[in-house]
Amino acid sequence: MQVRSLTALLGACLLGGALSATSAHAADTAPAAAPSAFHWPHGERAAVSLSYDDALGSQLDHAIPALDRAGLKATFYLQLSNPAVRNRMAEWRSAAARGHELGNHTLFHQCSNRVPGHDFVQPERNLDTTTVAQMRDQVLLANTMLNALDGRSERTFTVPCGDHMAVDGDYLPAVASSFVGIKMREGDAVTGSMAGFDPRAVTVMAPVGLSGRELIDIVKRAGARGTMVNFTFHGVGGDYLTTSNAAHEELLAFLAAHRDEYWTDTFLNITRYAGAQRTVAPQR
Repeated sequence: MQVRSLTALLGACLLGGALSATSAHAADTAPAAAPSAFHWPHGERAAVSLSYDDALGSQLDHAIPALDRAGLKATFYLQLSNPAVRNRMAEWRSAAARGHELGNHTLFHQCSNRVPGHDFVQPERNLDTTTVAQMRDQVLLANTMLNALDGRSERTFTVPCGDHMAVDGDYLPAVASSFVGIKMREGDAVTGSMAGFDPRAVTVMAPVGLSGRELIDIVKRAGARGTMVNFTFHGVGGDYLTTSNAAHEELLAFLAAHRDEYWTDTFLNITRYAGAQRTVAPQR
């Protein structure tokens, strides 16, 4: 995708020598030109990032075929130790060849065991006992493994469980420069404003059990703001934290029917575009 240049021509030509004191004063006190409003690539109202975490079989069985039928691209964050990566590697490689993004979700999905509800965290995958250096090494190794799958060097990252405090500090600063965008923690699916947008600190929503209409209403809320919506699904029609096939396909049908209003693309493409313009003022 070619990112449009939004740089403006500044300055004025000096005609006939030096400015008079009066004209110089006027130039000094004239209001600065307002920055251009933020625009999505083809005038869409908002961008939509559809992401899928953990490399689950239901994503290969249901989500990817539905996306392909709708002609939409999405991002799949692979936990590379998941058997569904090893056992179905050719299918992930094929999805990448068709334009879907394979994102980094670490090798072992380290989360904090201290967080309420994180009883599922295994001792050997407990972020509370893992060092920053260990996390850096496994995240960067995951990038190497993903490159072997899809041949790409640019990558985005989703922080497992939104937890990034290792036993000796925050590991994100040690890896952030290796990524175009980072989905950092769960929060509002809709970005509040594109002014000062930070592509390496994006909040996401992990919908569970929502209807297609509820998902579409969230997309429309992003359209009203002129910003973006970030969904992170897990199971689709199966597995865990599940969204039904019917709800998922209703959302995709809406997005496919309203391509002129909503730009649905990989998180890499959206953050590359938005990050290049993050100093531009939002639409009003």
